[in-house]
Amino acid sequence: MSQQDEFERIVGLLNEAMLDDARWLEASALIDEALGSKGNHLVFSNQSWNEDIDVFFVRFCYRGEHHTALEREYFQTYYPVDDHLPGLRRLPDGEIAHVRDTFVEQDLANSVMYNEAMPRFGFQNGLNVRMDGPFQSRIIFGIADPIGASDWSSGQLDLVKRLLPHIRQFVRMRLALIESGGLGTTLSQILENAGTGVIQLDRRGRIVAANDSARALLRDSDGLSNRDGALRAATPEDNDTLQKLLAQALPRFGEQGASGSMMVRRPSLLPRLILHVKPVANREVDYRSQHLGALVLIVDPVERVRIDPGLVAAALGLTPTETEIAVLLAEGRTAPEIAEATGRGYSTVRTHLKHIYLKLGVSRQFEVAQLVLALSNLPVSRD
Repeated sequence: MSQQDEFERIVGLLNEAMLDDARWLEASALIDEALGSKGNHLVFSNQSWNEDIDVFFVRFCYRGEHHTALEREYFQTYYPVDDHLPGLRRLPDGEIAHVRDTFVEQDLANSVMYNEAMPRFGFQNGLNVRMDGPFQSRIIFGIADPIGASDWSSGQLDLVKRLLPHIRQFVRMRLALIESGGLGTTLSQILENAGTGVIQLDRRGRIVAANDSARALLRDSDGLSNRDGALRAATPEDNDTLQKLLAQALPRFGEQGASGSMMVRRPSLLPRLILHVKPVANREVDYRSQHLGALVLIVDPVERVRIDPGLVAAALGLTPTETEIAVLLAEGRTAPEIAEATGRGYSTVRTHLKHIYLKLGVSRQFEVAQLVLALSNLPVSRD
């Protein structure tokens, strides 16, 4: 298999892994094979690098084997003393760095992380990349030591650089599914998820189906519209970007399709839609047309469920301020967005979140949102 063939196969597996977590191991194994590395790790979390860190996804993989014991060992034993994190944090978005170069102003001779953990994990001569992700997330992609060499060739570094946009897109799609409650579902299940707008396109880019949420957006021309079977964005600028994404996902002559994301402006002053375009592999077509070409996933940040603040406060034992923050989380707002919307400082919102976590016995914003959304399905008392 040529390097280009390997690259296209990796991209295809990453596209599949967006909806099927099991495919990540195959993609990871092929990345190791193509790079000649011992393994790789992928972590994405919130922006915090302290005790408040929320990890959304973590995989320490070596030649296609997922090592959960090493993941636990790192976060329990080495994360508190990891002295290469400050240097990693300061890396420019998307810059590839040798692991040893991220120990900024550190005494390597006395570093537990460099001399004990890195050799144990096979990362002492590895590579690290930090990327900014969506929804206030941070992406870390690490490549373990090269096999049979002490350093990396220009060809290996170039392949890593080419893979980064696709790894970033994998993270975007996974987080979009977390936000919409569709994580871990099949394509057909996602189509029926009322919280996520989904549009199916055939291989010519024509709309063949849409779920209720997407149909409502198209019917109201709320940022997107169906123009004689073709998907269009409301503004010329956004539409140009959308058509490029669709062409990228649905290339001609059997070439490898690529995923992409964008924000879509709306005629109203509502926040923009978050739109992801993903090619659909033949193996993913588990329903309806065998000619399905791409999937358009739409996340609406302001799509509301009916949440009664009084019920939330009474059921969860929260103060009025904590209730307001919990409800905004359930409506899809991030902590920085809540700070801006309520006029509070970000640190103040984080302090309230800590109090909420303690009262509810949880540790993640997503868990708070789940509890509030569960209450939204209860009937409101008329007493």
